[in-house]
Amino acid sequence: MRARQHLPVALSAMLVLPTFASAQEGEVHGPSTMQALVDQYALFRLEADLSHLSENDRQVVRLLIEAAEPMDGVFWQQAYGDKETALALAGEDAAARRYIEINYGPWDRLRGDGPFIDGVGDKPAGANFYPADMTAEEFEAAAADNEALRSLYTLVRRDEGGRLVALHYHKAFAEAHMAAAAKLREAAGLASDPGLAPYLMLRADALETDDYQPSDMAWLDMKDNPIDVIIGPIETYEDQMFGAKAAHEGFVLIKDMEWSERLARFAALLPSLQESLPVPGEYKAEMPGTDSDLNAYDAVYYAGDANAGAKTIAINLPNDEEVQLAKGTRRLQLKNAMQAKFDKIMVGIADELIDEDQQHYVVFDAFFGNVMFHEVAHGLGIKNTIDGTGTVREALREHASPMEEGKADVVGLHMVTQLFERGELTEHSVEHHYVTFLAGIFRSVRFGAASAHGRANMVRFNYFREHGAFSRDEATGRYRVDFEAMRAAVAGLSELILTLQGDGDYEGVAALIEEKGVVPPELQADLDRLDAAGIPRDIVFEQGVSVLFGES
Repeated sequence: MRARQHLPVALSAMLVLPTFASAQEGEVHGPSTMQALVDQYALFRLEADLSHLSENDRQVVRLLIEAAEPMDGVFWQQAYGDKETALALAGEDAAARRYIEINYGPWDRLRGDGPFIDGVGDKPAGANFYPADMTAEEFEAAAADNEALRSLYTLVRRDEGGRLVALHYHKAFAEAHMAAAAKLREAAGLASDPGLAPYLMLRADALETDDYQPSDMAWLDMKDNPIDVIIGPIETYEDQMFGAKAAHEGFVLIKDMEWSERLARFAALLPSLQESLPVPGEYKAEMPGTDSDLNAYDAVYYAGDANAGAKTIAINLPNDEEVQLAKGTRRLQLKNAMQAKFDKIMVGIADELIDEDQQHYVVFDAFFGNVMFHEVAHGLGIKNTIDGTGTVREALREHASPMEEGKADVVGLHMVTQLFERGELTEHSVEHHYVTFLAGIFRSVRFGAASAHGRANMVRFNYFREHGAFSRDEATGRYRVDFEAMRAAVAGLSELILTLQGDGDYEGVAALIEEKGVVPPELQADLDRLDAAGIPRDIVFEQGVSVLFGES
C-alpha cells in the first residue's frame, strides 16, 4: 500500500496542486473525545471459508488483495492529498490518528463531513479532484472547450498559467495502476474459472488506458466464478461538487454458492418488476438487461472509497448506462458484512427506537432482503431522460447520486411489496420488511445527512412521516409503523422520484432535497439516544492477507 502516488515528472512540474491544512494549523480535539469517535466503529474481522478453493485459487485470492491495496493510496490522493500529511495533523494522539485513517482525512464522514480537527476548515465539495480555489462557473467555461475535464477518469488541475487542465488517471496514478495491473495479470494465469481470467486481463488493461467498458462487459459475462474482485475508479459520491469524478476502490469477494442459488430466481423477474413501477409508461420504457444476476458473497478485503467511513454491504454495478442497457447489472450482497451490521447495530437500534410490540418484526432475513432489493432497484426506472437530451446523471448533476439512492431504497421496498402480493416472497412477511426498513433508516441516517445515502434517507424519512407511514410515541420516544399508510407512501414516493429522474428535473430535485433532506430536531435527539446507549454507528475491519491466511 502506498500513501502517496507521484505524478510523472514532466506533469508534476507544470501542475499546481491544492494543499490542505498542516499539523501546525490544526488542533486535535481532546483524547477522550477522539477515542469516543473511534469507538463508534465496531471491529469486525473479515474472514471466509476458503476450504472449497483449489490451491491455485487461494493464491488468486492473495494476489487480488495485493492488487486492491494500491487503490487505497490512490483514494487518499483523491479524497485529501498526501496521507502522511493528514496523519501528522493528529500529533501524538493515537486515537486521532486512527480516526483520520478511518475517514481518509480530517473530516467526519458520519457527521456531514465536518472537521474533527480544529483549523483544517471545511472539506472541499470537490474533494481533491479539483483545485481548491476553482469555482463551478470557471469549470463550466473551461469544460466547454475541453471535454476531458468532464471525464470520470481525470483529475482537474492548473497549469503554469493557471488554466484548468485534465490529467488522466492512468497517468496521474501510473505507479499504482501498473502495480495493480501486474497482480491482476498474475492472478489471471492461475484462475480456474474460465470467465475470471479474461475479466482480470481486461481490467488490467483498463487501469493502463482508462477504458473500462470492455472489462465491465466481461465482468457481467461471468456467472460461476467462486472468486470476484471489483477494482479501479467506480463511484462518484466523493465528488460532491459535480458528482462527475470516479473514486478508486477495491473489493475482494468469495461467493457463497448456497445463498446465491436462493437469490438467482429473482433476476428473471426484472422485466415484470419494471412494468409494475407506479409511473406512466414513458418513465419505465427502458427494459433492464436480462443477464442481470444476484449473488451473495463474503467480503475478505475492502480498499479505498469502499473502506472510507460507513462500509458498503451491497453492490450494484457497473454504473455505465450503456452497459446496463446492453447487459444489465450484477447485484452483490456482502453477507458477512451485512450480518455484522445487523448483529452489532440494527438489533440495538430496534431495542431503543422501535415500539416493543413491533420489535419482533426486525429480523436479518428482512434486512438482507431490503438491501438486496435496493440494489435490484438501481437497475429499474430510467437511465435517460424522456425528452432524449441525455442521461439522468448528467441532468441532475450533484443531485444524481442522492436521488438514485433514494430511488433504490423506496423502489426496492415497492418491489418487496409486489413480490409478497404475487407470492414470490414467502419468508416472514411484508410487515417484517416495513419495520426492518424503518429501523434501517435510523441506522443509515447516522452516517450523516451530507452523504448521498444520508440525504436520500432524510427525504424518505420526512416524506413517510408527513404521509403517516409511521408514528412516534411521545412518552416512550419509540416509533411504530402503520402498515397500510406505509404501503401507500412507498408507492407515492416511488412515483415522485422516478418522475423527477425521467424529467431530468434539476430544480425539482434540488427543491425536494432542500425541503426534506434535513434531520428534524426530534429525530436528532432520538439518534443522540443511540449514541448515549453505546450503539455503534458502523463497523471497521481487521483484514488483509495476514488475517485471511493466518500469517504473522
